[in-house]
Formats: sequence, structure tokens, C-alpha cells
Amino acid sequence: MALRNHSTITKFILTGLSDDPHMQALLFVLFLVIYLLTMLGNQTMLLLVRADPHLHTPMYFFLSNLSFVDLCFSSVTLPKLLKDLLSEKKTISVEGCLTQVFFVFFSSGTEACLLSVMAYDHYAAICHPLHYGQVMCNQLCVRLVFISLGLASLNAFVIVLLAISLDFCDAHTIHHYTCELPALFPLSCSDISIVTNILLYSSLLHGLGTFIPIFFSYAHIIFTILSISSTTGRSKAFSTCSSYLIAVILFFGLGFLCYLMPPSGSSLDLLLSVQYSAVTPMLNPLIYSLKNKEVKAAVKRTLGKYL
Repeated sequence: MALRNHSTITKFILTGLSDDPHMQALLFVLFLVIYLLTMLGNQTMLLLVRADPHLHTPMYFFLSNLSFVDLCFSSVTLPKLLKDLLSEKKTISVEGCLTQVFFVFFSSGTEACLLSVMAYDHYAAICHPLHYGQVMCNQLCVRLVFISLGLASLNAFVIVLLAISLDFCDAHTIHHYTCELPALFPLSCSDISIVTNILLYSSLLHGLGTFIPIFFSYAHIIFTILSISSTTGRSKAFSTCSSYLIAVILFFGLGFLCYLMPPSGSSLDLLLSVQYSAVTPMLNPLIYSLKNKEVKAAVKRTLGKYL
């Protein structure tokens, strides 16, 4: 597979995060720690949900899928970044670039869908507790995950088609540490207005299409929580939802900034991208476990079996 071009470009050069060898060494250690923590945290969440029967509920089923997606999300970019921080030549093939573009959008799109599904799960649990077991049956949970994967795959496929349609001349230096479609726009010698508009509308459609259900679900949830007379019940409900809301604000806030701002290759662009694709997947298991008594109890039970 090759991009349509005038000079038969076979690879791109990534400028990375820094040209300073000492800074690259520090960044390598930093991102290695981030990647290892991401692997450890999300794999721990996957193992806990699988091993502990108390966590065999729709909420933790979706959370385990979110952990798996976070593993994929960070693995799309961080291993390549770590390799480049130790290399003099930071290159990536056209096929590798397109693969990164696909899986970045696939991972982020699936995560957006799963967060929307989790909001509906919280809505059913808090607003309709008596019918929760009937509404969130196993078959529906599995279907919702497959629908999330399907929608994200379709969106990512459209994005890759946009990347293939770009027309390149001689420029092949990407001012970024990874292949993202907006970072390819400055390299194109053809009119990118149509491609830019399609990317904008696609991102808005997928982003708002997943965020709006979250907004309305949590509007109902907050109204229901405020109507709870018991202070204990109200605080428990708020505690359950607060971790999720932090994850949503981080993901959607950084996502909209990354893909709706004009690409400039500035330090701010790189910082937002790092926060979105590297830091958020690391923080998600911490956010969901630090304030979650059920996860803490599952950790104690699991460790008790082996100690």
C-alpha cells in the first residue's frame, strides 16, 4: 500500500519530541515508566475482573474491555516512540504510518464508544435499579461491545482512506513523534480542504455521537442522586460516578483539543497528544481503582489466595 504521490515516497521521517541526546535519554526513561505502569495497571484490572466472581457484573465487564483498549492504545505509539528515542534515524514506512493512523483512531474511537456504553450502564443501575438485571443482560453487554468495535473500525477505515487520498510531492518529514492524520496535512502538496472538512465532521460526529448520550445519561443520574433522601446513599452514588466523570473529562477534553485544533507541530500539539495517547491510558486504571472499594476488596481477596 502506498500513498498517492509524485515522488514515490516509501517512508517518513519523524522529528520526535527532542533533538537533544540528554533530553532523549530522560524522555526514554519517562515513557518507559509510563508504558510499564500502563501495562501493569490495565493487565491487573483485566486479571482481577476475570479472577474475582464479585466483579462479574456489567460495569466491570465494560471496565475490563476499556482496560484492554487502553493496552492497545498505548501499544500503538509508545513502543515506536521508545525505539525512536534510542535511534538516530526516526523513520517509519508508509505502511507503518497508515497502520498507526488506523489503530490510533480505532483505539480512541472504541474507548469513546465504551465510555458512552458505561454511562448508559450507570444510568440503568442508578435510575432503574429494579430493572437493572433485565436491562443489562449478558447478551446486551456483549452486543454493545461489538457495536463499539464496529463503529470505531468504520470510523478508522474512513480516516485511513483520507490518508491514502493525500497527494505528496517531496516533503516527508512529519513534525510529530507518531503518525497522526493532522500531522500529515502539512506534507500534502494538494488541496486538503475537503480532507480536513471530512476529518472535522467525522471527529465531530463520532465525538458528539458518543458524548451526547453520556451528557443525557448523567443529567438523569445527577437528578436521581439529588432526589435520594439518604445522605449515605447519595454519597455512595456520587463516589461511584466521580471516577467515571474524571476519565470522561480527561479523554473527551484532550481528544477534542487534539483533533479539532489546527495542526501546527508546536510543543502544545505534542503535549496534548502525549497526554491523550500515553498518560490517559496509564491513569484510567488508577482512577477507577483508587476510589473503588470493590476493586480494593478484589485485590485483597486475590492476594490472599497467594500469600
